[in-house]
Amino acid sequence: MTKPNIEWRVQENGHYCLSGALERDTVPAFWQQRQTWMPKDAQVTLDLAALTRVDSAGMVMLLHVYQQLRQQGTALRFLNVPEQLLTLLRLSHVESMLAACIE
Repeated sequence: MTKPNIEWRVQENGHYCLSGALERDTVPAFWQQRQTWMPKDAQVTLDLAALTRVDSAGMVMLLHVYQQLRQQGTALRFLNVPEQLLTLLRLSHVESMLAACIE
């Protein structure tokens, strides 16, 4: 059985799309390659509409993306956040950390 891939697509003007399954089987390899996909823009909009699945490992990866971008002075917005991810954020008591970023 093949593992689902995560795809990070650059759209335009700081808009990005993340698709695939963001889960414990896919996150480690994807995160190791972050130098190739981590945005350098001053403002980043990340559309999550194409995510097919998100587990706690995926949530943690998104929190790390948020923290790294914030450290470099980048403003981040999340669009089309799946209900599955919102539930994980609530259950983990970290929803407030990203509340200002979620649209």
